[in-house]
This record gives sequence, structure tokens and C-alpha cells, in this order.
Amino acid sequence: MKPILDEIDNKILALLMDNARMPVTTIAKSVGIARTTVIARINALEKRKVIAGYGLKLNHTMYQPAVRAYVGLSIEARSVSHLIKVLQQLPEVESLCAVSGAIDYMLTLRCASTEVLDKLLDQIGSLEGVRQTSTSIILSKRIDRSSI
Repeated sequence: MKPILDEIDNKILALLMDNARMPVTTIAKSVGIARTTVIARINALEKRKVIAGYGLKLNHTMYQPAVRAYVGLSIEARSVSHLIKVLQQLPEVESLCAVSGAIDYMLTLRCASTEVLDKLLDQIGSLEGVRQTSTSIILSKRIDRSSI
């Protein structure tokens, strides 16, 4: 069952997505409710698992490995679980998404250099079950609405 959120819950969530460390008093003033009400609502959102956790968003102008890339993977269906386990062990793997279309998965990699990326792509391409890879190096982000 999908949780039902009212306008106040949505405002609180939007503020926390912008800054998860925002003081409760600031949230209360912005939303126009009592500080204790904000605390109760945040606790309820956590208990209902609407808020699954809190994370860290890096300032990519201050900390950014030299090379990030998107890698499309076409794989054999019987190899999916094994490949996911192997990819989870690689610290350069930022995300892996199942997608529709000509490829099966989209991988985001974060590497210190093009040399590291090249070796990693060779390693991934040689994994059993990988039929094909297609790589695009990220030059810049023009829009970034990701929470982390």
C-alpha cells in the first residue's frame, strides 16, 4: 500500500531533500506549524518508511573523481544475479539500473582516471554473461535533481 502524504508532509520532505540537516525550527517556520508537530511528522514518516534514511551529497566541484561514465550492458539473462554480485564488489560502481530497450542495464561508474576506467571496462566486458557494453563518458551535468 502506497503511503498517503498530505501537503504538510510533502513540504517537510521537500525541505529535508534540499538539506537533511535543516533545523526543526527552520522547517516549522517555513511550513507554518509548531516545532513539536514537525518532530512528530518526521518520526511518523520514518516509521512509515517514507523516509528510508539520510545520506551525504557531495559537492562535485570540491570532490569529483576525474572520470564518470555511463555504461550500457547487454547481458545473458541467466547471468544476472552473478553479475550483480560481482558489480557490487567494485567500488567504482555508483549505480546499476535495469532499463528497457536495446540494453538490459545502465551502469554509472566513477573512476580516478581514464586509465582506471579503461581497465575497469575491460574487466566488466570480460565477465561471463556480458554480451556487449556501450560507454559514454560524462562531460558535465547540466541538471542534477538527484537527492544524493
